[in-house]
Amino acid sequence: MSKKTLLEVKNLKQYFPIKGGLLGRTVNHVKAVDDVSFNVYEGETVSIVGESGCGKSTTGRAILRLDEPTSGEINFDGENLLALNKSKMRKKRKDLQIIFQDPYASLNPRQTVSQILEEALEIQKVVPARDRRKKIVELLETVGIGAHQIDRHPHEFSGGQRQRVGIARALSVNPKLVICDEAVSALDVSIQAQVLNLLKDLQRKFQLTYLFISHDLGVVRHISDRIIVMYLGKIVEIGDKQSLFENPQHPYTRALLSAIPSTNIEEKKERIILKGDVPSPIDPPKGCRFHTRCPFAMERCSSEEPKLHTLPGKEHSAACHLLENGAVDYATLTSNY
Repeated sequence: MSKKTLLEVKNLKQYFPIKGGLLGRTVNHVKAVDDVSFNVYEGETVSIVGESGCGKSTTGRAILRLDEPTSGEINFDGENLLALNKSKMRKKRKDLQIIFQDPYASLNPRQTVSQILEEALEIQKVVPARDRRKKIVELLETVGIGAHQIDRHPHEFSGGQRQRVGIARALSVNPKLVICDEAVSALDVSIQAQVLNLLKDLQRKFQLTYLFISHDLGVVRHISDRIIVMYLGKIVEIGDKQSLFENPQHPYTRALLSAIPSTNIEEKKERIILKGDVPSPIDPPKGCRFHTRCPFAMERCSSEEPKLHTLPGKEHSAACHLLENGAVDYATLTSNY
């Protein structure tokens, strides 16, 4: 795999203002994404996982500037996206595409599949007008939809087929990076597997790079090279798939992994139940944001924010005070609590 950095996110913040009073002044902010930094290498799949409201989808939208970030830096292919004006950003979006969660809401119900795909080709001027119909047929066949369905409307397709149309639309402009925002979560499990396999095949065929956003670690396990775990707007752990699944280092990641259903009847997995609810992103806890639910919280966790500590000799980091002296042996640690 190439180690060329395609996407570099630095200190990204996305705060949404809360208006109040008669004058509608800003009285507070929702800190949806708070100082997030990570890289995505060319040709790999990086997944962002976490509970609803952790900031993963907001991160994806901020990278595309569908929502304008509050601050930070987003370098894509050597160019800072936040420094581009609207016209230049519009052209740059040819290289950055998104597949949305709801395959019906993201497609115009009044347009045929042909019109939906042609619109993307026309905006980005990918192929001449005379060749667009041929290109659309090729795109549909690439994602497993027959040419005879080219003039149908979205409501005439199943959910899985509609998502394939969404994938075809993303591919139509020959992107370098595709952000998959919960791209399979609205589909049946059997259809999920088909779409995931399709995404992997397309990645190999077109040398694509994916940023895959999901709440489902079971799905993420099948498609990722590296995984980012977010909690309440912060990255709490990041590492390669094998290391993170076999040796999770943050207590929150351990809890998420324990919730994955097992298909092995003989495997006895201890379910970790977290206490309390996720705090509000309007007024997040001081120190470590996870300390209000963490079974291993110490006094310093409520006042001192942990840094990302990297495990020796590995591309695996976690933001936890327990890692200051190296990897944590949770089996021993649990017995002491």
